[in-house]
Amino acid sequence: MTTTHEMRRVGLAARLEPALFALVAGGVTLAIACIFYSSIRLQTHFGSLSLRPEGWDAAVSGALLGEWSAPLDDVFIHFDFARAAARGYPFQWSEGNGYSSGGTSLLYPSVLAFGYWIGFRQLHLMVWAGIVACVCVFATLLASRRMFGALPRWTSYLAPPIFLGVGALSWSLFSGMEVALLIAIWAGALIAWDDLLRVPEAGEVSRPQLGALVLGIWGALLVATRPEAATTVALFSLSAAAAFWKRRGAGAATRVLLLSALPGVAVLVVQAFANWALTGDTSAAGALAKLELHHPHLSGQQVWDAWKFHVGYQVMRVTHYHLSLVPGYGWALWALAVVPLATKKTRRYAALLWGSAALWILTVALNGQVRWQNERYTMPAVAWLLLAAALGVAVLLTHAYARGRRGTFFRAASIVVAVGAVGVLAWQQLPRYREQVWFFGRASRNIRDQHVLTGRLLRRINPRPSRVLVGDAGAIPYMADIPALDIIGLGGYRQMPFARATRWGIAGAIELIERIPPRERPDVLAIYPSWWGDMPLWFGDRVLDVPVRGNVICGGPTKVVYEPRWGPLDGSAQPFSTQPDEVVVDELDFADMVSEREHRYEISRPVTGFLAMKMLPHPGRPARDLWDGGRIIPPGVSETFELGGFTAGKPVRLVVRTAAPQPSRIDVIADGKPVATIDIEATDGWSEKSIDLGEVGDRIEIRLDAREHEHTLYHLWAVQPR
Repeated sequence: MTTTHEMRRVGLAARLEPALFALVAGGVTLAIACIFYSSIRLQTHFGSLSLRPEGWDAAVSGALLGEWSAPLDDVFIHFDFARAAARGYPFQWSEGNGYSSGGTSLLYPSVLAFGYWIGFRQLHLMVWAGIVACVCVFATLLASRRMFGALPRWTSYLAPPIFLGVGALSWSLFSGMEVALLIAIWAGALIAWDDLLRVPEAGEVSRPQLGALVLGIWGALLVATRPEAATTVALFSLSAAAAFWKRRGAGAATRVLLLSALPGVAVLVVQAFANWALTGDTSAAGALAKLELHHPHLSGQQVWDAWKFHVGYQVMRVTHYHLSLVPGYGWALWALAVVPLATKKTRRYAALLWGSAALWILTVALNGQVRWQNERYTMPAVAWLLLAAALGVAVLLTHAYARGRRGTFFRAASIVVAVGAVGVLAWQQLPRYREQVWFFGRASRNIRDQHVLTGRLLRRINPRPSRVLVGDAGAIPYMADIPALDIIGLGGYRQMPFARATRWGIAGAIELIERIPPRERPDVLAIYPSWWGDMPLWFGDRVLDVPVRGNVICGGPTKVVYEPRWGPLDGSAQPFSTQPDEVVVDELDFADMVSEREHRYEISRPVTGFLAMKMLPHPGRPARDLWDGGRIIPPGVSETFELGGFTAGKPVRLVVRTAAPQPSRIDVIADGKPVATIDIEATDGWSEKSIDLGEVGDRIEIRLDAREHEHTLYHLWAVQPR
């Protein structure tokens, strides 16, 4: 018979046990975080020593740990947005550039901005990012206990070591990116979802509206953290609605669906509208720059093939590399994750975890960069897979089989399978974990030695540059703390479509730079020359190089700083074959995304139309060069566009700039009627051809049909007499 004293002791233990779990979860979180962050500071310390003339003698009197950094330059993109927000410029990458849709997260920079505001400046903002990551991982582990509720309480202690037991996931969680925040918000949504699903079981008295709205708010936070989480929000909402449909009918299910889904949908709609209103594109700049759907030269079949490849790549890369040293052993984790689907106690949670992981993998497979940066885009799916595996181990260790000898055998067998699978995975993961810790520190050292140092050097230049052009929006502008222009387009610049233009080619980006007033153009470039073709040769004078040793993460071995020469852009928009009594009424600048959009420019075969650029002597002033960008059009392809603003009663003449390496022929059709054929001769310099259209209306539609050989047109003007 249980005594009162024993009952009190059991009650006290039950009350203290949650604190014990919190202590274990927090301890594991801090231990793993310290391992990774100490790797940063040891590597940056070694890097500093290698650059000092006194070498290792500095270790005697100097600090044993180096400065902070981050393993990804993309972390500093968040830092850029956070600093701008803290200074009163929300949603701006570089202060004064205007709204930018290039951040991968709406919410995360705001969280970082608070840290910047309270004093975590410069590289110490990474300290705040680390604090946020630790809090988020700790919160996730606390919330994970909900999934073990139907199992013995001690099984929940499996979650911390298994969740943080894969080096690649821990790498991403503590990298300074938004992965930890995303998983923590998902955990909050899990609690809200689970509470909501318990309402039908409570009887007709309970009302689901408040619970559904709470789930909806968590869903809104999810998509504000990562828009790819829209599929996860849909999973939460649809599964909750299905449960209410079964128990309470269509009306209750509809209310639950709307209240739980609409907040997330509202975030996506508002963001898309803001993008459209402030940039001209509903898609974010990151999507334009990275998603295969927006690749201008991929057909529908090629996009489909790329998506299938990226789905398979994620599964195989995680399984055969991140989960195991020897290919094949990683499948054991997938097998463990399947186990909780087999028992009613854990099936609901396992289905949610599998659904979240599968939908995430299918969604991010649209991203052409899913293979890079240590597969960070796939890591949320790995997190859910690991939680499912932890549930699977718990089920194998505690499942009650039938009584008797057979039941004893199966219980023993399942325990052996669980312990054996975990042991094999741990054996395979240990060298991978060491590798990931080293990689974390070395990548952070690379970013510090190249990007951070480049930014510091730019900040010390006298006179201080007014604007720096970069090819990777991250640590360089953050450390330089001067206005910047991101030529890839993630940073955003005054509604100019750099993300779309650069996806077509570097000529499209330079066409946009031509639009910037000369005094506001970048007066220093900090780029990888191998990324940009002839651009640095034509427009830059090399000033200094910033190399990186033992590179594992940077886009090139040397970051080069140039002093730009934008002179060849000046006058590019002016024809050199017009008569003194003529005036330009309208113009189409081929390869200029703004000009093409304004003139409704279209190509009959969209996957064609590659961009080209040339810099040749100016026909009227041979001592100076003139640059222009154009489109390469193969035979059989048509270009259509509109011109307008004409004065009635005056003839119109078209002037077309070419620089053809081979002869070609182009048929000109105006408002559906053939008017001329342009014969283009091969030439080594700029040439302008003329087409008389006669009198036209206020506007006219022009179609150019390529007949023989491919051609490249650079500029077209419509002129009339004064």
